[in-house]
Amino acid sequence: MQLSVLIPVYNEIGTIAEIVHRVRAVKLAVPVGFGPENGSTVEFDRQIVIVDDGSTDGTREFLRTLDGFPDMTILFHEQNQGKGAAVRTALQYATGDVMLIQDADLEYDPREYPALLQPIVENRSQVVYGSRFRGGPTKAMFFWHMLGNRFLTLVTNVLYNTILSDMETCYKVFTREVVDQLNLKASGWGFDPEITAQILRRGYRIYEVPISYTGREFEEGKKVGWRDGFTVLWTLIKYRFVG
Repeated sequence: MQLSVLIPVYNEIGTIAEIVHRVRAVKLAVPVGFGPENGSTVEFDRQIVIVDDGSTDGTREFLRTLDGFPDMTILFHEQNQGKGAAVRTALQYATGDVMLIQDADLEYDPREYPALLQPIVENRSQVVYGSRFRGGPTKAMFFWHMLGNRFLTLVTNVLYNTILSDMETCYKVFTREVVDQLNLKASGWGFDPEITAQILRRGYRIYEVPISYTGREFEEGKKVGWRDGFTVLWTLIKYRFVG
């Protein structure tokens, strides 16, 4: 099997080299815990698809030095379009049986990949989210970010009859069968609610696993702001009642 790791990047010169190293270093050997293949291990080949979304801080120049690695596909947007647009571009070039979204900062740890992939290889679900609120070790988050996340996740649960704990997590993993049914259009912060809404409306149940989280400060490059919450809320409502 092959895993496509999709990395949208915007002005991450301070972290891009390290996250690429970590993604390439993680071992993609996933144990099977039950079923006919109980006790076996599923090995994944790796494809890394990086989309630079119009960076201006030297990230683009660094990424060009990686050209030629056989496991990497590097693409460039000439202008900043938003995370959703970068993920959509990455999906066009992804060849994997399973796809995983990885932010380019160091908030999320690629060593979580085997745990995120296990429910898929065991045929428990075709969609897995890594939750920061299901008991994994975390660096303390901003209170208002946590409150906003909990509120928007609650809205998701009410509108779509589910019990997610972390709708806005970066770690979203899904099979090719799932992504082939999606019609994603959001360019910016509407991406997370859009993909979640479309997945749930198509009848897929999302499996959550606990992950670690090392949130960064605004002076370290954190980009999300309170205004983005309104985009998320409107997207959730729109896909529930308009489609």
